[in-house]
Amino acid sequence: MAKIIWVEDQSHWIDKFRDILEDSDLDGKPNELLIYKSSEAAGQQISLMKKDEGPDLALLDARMNGNDQAGFSVSSSLLKKWPGLPIIFFSEYSGTDIERDALTEHMVSDFIAKHQNNVEQVLCWRIRAALRQHAIGAGGFKEGGANVLGSGDLRMDLDTWEVYWKGVKVMNPDNPKRPLAPTPRKILRCLVERSPRPVSTWQVAEYMGLDPDTYSYATYRQHIKTLRRALSAASKQDDFMKLSKQGVGIISCGEQGSYCWKPVGQGGMH
Repeated sequence: MAKIIWVEDQSHWIDKFRDILEDSDLDGKPNELLIYKSSEAAGQQISLMKKDEGPDLALLDARMNGNDQAGFSVSSSLLKKWPGLPIIFFSEYSGTDIERDALTEHMVSDFIAKHQNNVEQVLCWRIRAALRQHAIGAGGFKEGGANVLGSGDLRMDLDTWEVYWKGVKVMNPDNPKRPLAPTPRKILRCLVERSPRPVSTWQVAEYMGLDPDTYSYATYRQHIKTLRRALSAASKQDDFMKLSKQGVGIISCGEQGSYCWKPVGQGGMH
């Protein structure tokens, strides 16, 4: 069951989307919808809720009752009590400073414009994606699941190819606003799938459908450096780089041009 807190001050939007949110299959079970028409009412209820009875996701209007900060006050209260909770802003103010601030300063998972084509379908797609990503980041999917590749503290969504390290989405280390590039993600998948066996330069080239005779060790090594930096950035420190030097994580193997993955965390090596 997806338990959703929805904060929306305009009744016509509630009337339009209530049935969709209550009846749509978001996680394979019936949904529970908690609706509040002001940030104050939502804040009071959040303070009364027990920590272990929290929502699975919050859907927030941005500007309510003339207050541009109303949605942000609710998101702050939610994240203070339930860090990592998926929060989606559902607003008429897309493309404004409100959207910019939501995505860059307030740890919001997504921002959806109310005025767009197929908004009902878009809303459900985005909610399902946010719930799925949160479950993967929190280890909610078992290793070896049909659509998730897991190893220690690492999770890879095989549908979207998004990578999570210790529950944090791994991004491009040179531009944190962009996802990790496809080639490093493919190499990481290859390493994890073959773990603990080493993967040589020619093997990774074949895995990616490249010509092994022209794919160089220098290129392979550069992508390994990118992966190590990206995983370190996701942990907000250089611990992954240190782990690799200590013989776990992504490590160099005895054969020249080979690397292997040794799992870290959640029962893996440390």
